Amino acid sequence: MIATLYRVRRVPPSRRVTLIKVLDHAINRLVTLFGLLALPVMALLFLQWPLRDLFQAGSREANDIGQWVFALYVASSITLASRKNTHLKSDLVARHFAPAFQHRLHQLGVIVSVIPWACFVLWAAWPLVTQSVSHWERFADTGTPGYFIIKGALVIMALLMLVQGLLDLFKTPDKTQGPE
Repeated sequence: MIATLYRVRRVPPSRRVTLIKVLDHAINRLVTLFGLLALPVMALLFLQWPLRDLFQAGSREANDIGQWVFALYVASSITLASRKNTHLKSDLVARHFAPAFQHRLHQLGVIVSVIPWACFVLWAAWPLVTQSVSHWERFADTGTPGYFIIKGALVIMALLMLVQGLLDLFKTPDKTQGPE
């Protein structure tokens, strides 16, 4: 009723807030999608024994495919653990602080460790990964294609962590949680 008496002017969200929400949603979708790769990894690992023992064929290829699927799974799981706050961390004292202070400590950790580490990994791995992808590198012992995917997962992991770190810097702290 009050809304009908007064004209409510909605302020459109700033471009920065919109970009943060879009990137946050995209990263969430991507790591959730990569999380589903655990199922094919388990299936491929399970199939190796019957393929080797019963059919005497295909077990090495199943192992190779399982390796690159696992590499993609692990590349995203680090970011997923950070998003869900389930990674290992030493917050014995910090968890008793106010949420705003915890958020500032988290931002400091992102600035001091996550972003520099992700940038270093991207810088150091880029030549190796681009060479591997450009040559469609194969597994050395089997000749199966796809080894370049394992090396590419390194870049995917670093990019996901870098974007997640930048998102963590610009997100507002969660004020719904109190100190434990």
